[in-house]
Amino acid sequence: MTMHIGNTTYRDGFGIPLVLVHAFPIDHRMWDECAKTVCDLSALNDIPPFPVFAPEMPGAGSSGIPAMADTGPVDADGAYPQALERMTEGYASLLKSLGYDRAIWVGLSMGGYVALMMQKLHPEMVAGIALCDTKSQADAGHSRENRLRIANECENTNSIEPVMGFAAATDRDSTVKRSPAFIAKFTAWLHDQSPAGVAWRERMAAGRPDLSDVLPQITAPAAIVSGEKDPSSPPEEMKKLQDAMISTSTSFTVIEDCGHFSASEHPGQVARALLELVGRVHE
Repeated sequence: MTMHIGNTTYRDGFGIPLVLVHAFPIDHRMWDECAKTVCDLSALNDIPPFPVFAPEMPGAGSSGIPAMADTGPVDADGAYPQALERMTEGYASLLKSLGYDRAIWVGLSMGGYVALMMQKLHPEMVAGIALCDTKSQADAGHSRENRLRIANECENTNSIEPVMGFAAATDRDSTVKRSPAFIAKFTAWLHDQSPAGVAWRERMAAGRPDLSDVLPQITAPAAIVSGEKDPSSPPEEMKKLQDAMISTSTSFTVIEDCGHFSASEHPGQVARALLELVGRVHE
């Protein structure tokens, strides 16, 4: 059975949709300002209105937590080795249910795993791809253990406290991420998440396969966006993704004074990078 994927439509239109896939541990609302800017800028530049969608990962927003029969097998340590693949099939089914065969897939952080898995499973559905503050490698060692620790703590305490640190700011973070307004907004988003939903996404990500071999297979126009201050996917790591994408043209945008959640921290700059990609897809 295909996983249910909820969806938010920022704009209806025609042509090839822009599909925005959100990061962990929040939901589609991280795209709100960026999506609005994409729509506004496209109108100002007389670009015909294309659809803009923001699906919701299982366990976030309007998407429920999949049954174990849909999630698939469980590794000995509690990770879900087939969940990303099954979830991505849900995204493909959603797109088809909306009446489209192809899309420009934009993934930020955990959303990038979906975009890369879509390329692996359904390259014919990828008209363009944007990878924002993400990685292609599987988790191993401490990274995998930490995800599963968070999942266990969320489940055992029925709390999202283990991920509240995502809203905290340090001196190394961007000016925006340190601002009281951004901290308050991000904190509110986190409080809206369910502990079980957070845990499911962590187990899915912990069990995901390495997708580095997908990068050379991408032939659709591509874009990479990287926050200068991103601690987990800094520009030097994102540049390795571009170097591996040998079968396509890939733009590379580094956003100054920006951390991991680039589309929320600097929505305007991300929107402009995405519109440039839309233009290349339609050339």
